[in-house]
Amino acid sequence: MKGNEALAEAAIQAGCTRFFGYPITPQTELAAYMAKRLPKIGGVFLQAESEVSAINMLQGAGAAGVRAMTSSSSPGISLKAEGISYMAGADVPGLIINVQRGGPGLGGIQPSQADYWQATKAPGHGDFHILVFAPNSVQEMVDLVSHAFDLSDNYRVPAMILADGLLGQMMEPVEIKSSDEKVELPKKQWATCGHNNEREHNIVNSLFLQANELERVVRERFERYKVIEENETMCEKYMTDDADYIVVAFGATARVAKAAVKDARAKGIKIGLVRPITLWPFPKEELKEVAVNAKSFLCVEMNMGQMVEDVKLAIDCSRPVEFFGRTGGVIPTPAEVLEQIVKLSGGEQ
Repeated sequence: MKGNEALAEAAIQAGCTRFFGYPITPQTELAAYMAKRLPKIGGVFLQAESEVSAINMLQGAGAAGVRAMTSSSSPGISLKAEGISYMAGADVPGLIINVQRGGPGLGGIQPSQADYWQATKAPGHGDFHILVFAPNSVQEMVDLVSHAFDLSDNYRVPAMILADGLLGQMMEPVEIKSSDEKVELPKKQWATCGHNNEREHNIVNSLFLQANELERVVRERFERYKVIEENETMCEKYMTDDADYIVVAFGATARVAKAAVKDARAKGIKIGLVRPITLWPFPKEELKEVAVNAKSFLCVEMNMGQMVEDVKLAIDCSRPVEFFGRTGGVIPTPAEVLEQIVKLSGGEQ
C-alpha cells in the first residue's frame, strides 16, 4: 500500500471512526481514503473549511470520548497549533498526522524533517508536550497508529505521527490486521458523552483564571509526562555494542543512514546507529548508554540540524556531536552519509 493510505486503513482498524481534515500535498491521499472508507463502516469523514476548523473538530470529538484523527502537512500543522495547545490544556486525546514537506512558508512539496522542532518543542503555546512518533517504513507507520491511539487515550495526551512526503508517497508491502467487527474500546469515564443521570456532569476545559489553580493542573500534567518518559520511550539500536562512532537518525533518513553504516562496517569502521522512534519522549538513556564507549556522534537529518541539541543534552555534551543534513526536500544518499562517517572516523579502517 501507499504510505498515506496504509496510515488511514490502520487508523480504521484501530477503531478510529471520525476524521477531520483539509487537503494539502503530500498527505491528500490519506484524507481521500478516509472519505471513501469511513461512511461505509458507519463512521464520519468531514472535510473542514480549514485546518483550524479540523483541529477544533478533533478536540470536540476527543472530548466526547470518540477515537478521532486529523492529518495535514507542515503549513497545515502550523495552523493547527493553537488547537493542539487547547487539546493538551484540556487533556483531550487524539491523533494528528504530519506528512512533512519542505519549508518554511509554502516551501515545496518534497520530503522533509524540518518540523522536528515544532513537534517536539513548540506544537503550540504554553507548558505541555505531545507524544511524537517517527516511523521509518510504511509497515512501522501502520504499527504505530494503534499504539499512538492507545497511549493518547491512556495518558490523555495528544499524539502525533511525524512522517514525511517520502513515507507518505512510497508503496511497500504491509501487513494490516483487518476485521469488519467494531473495535470495542474502554469507556472514558471523563468524557462529555452524556450521563443519563448515572454520574455527575463531566467538564472538559483548558481555562483556569486563578494562577494557583492553573499551576496545579500544569504540575499534575508534568507528573504524567514523567511517567511517559520512564515507560514509553522507543528506539532502535543497530550494531552499537562495539561501536566507536554512533550515527543518530530518525524516520526515513534512518534507512539511508543504516545503509551507510553497513557500508562503513564493510570498510572496517566500528560504527552503529541509534534510531529514535519516539521523538518525545526522546531516548536519552539509550544514548547515554552508547556514549560510554563512543568517541563521537553524527546526526543525519533532512533539515538543518534540529535534533543535534537533543543528542548533546542526552549525553551531557560528553562527546562531540557532528551534523550532516540535506534540506529543502533533498534526500541524503547513502554515499553522502558514508563520506561523512569516513571523515568522522578520520579514515579509520
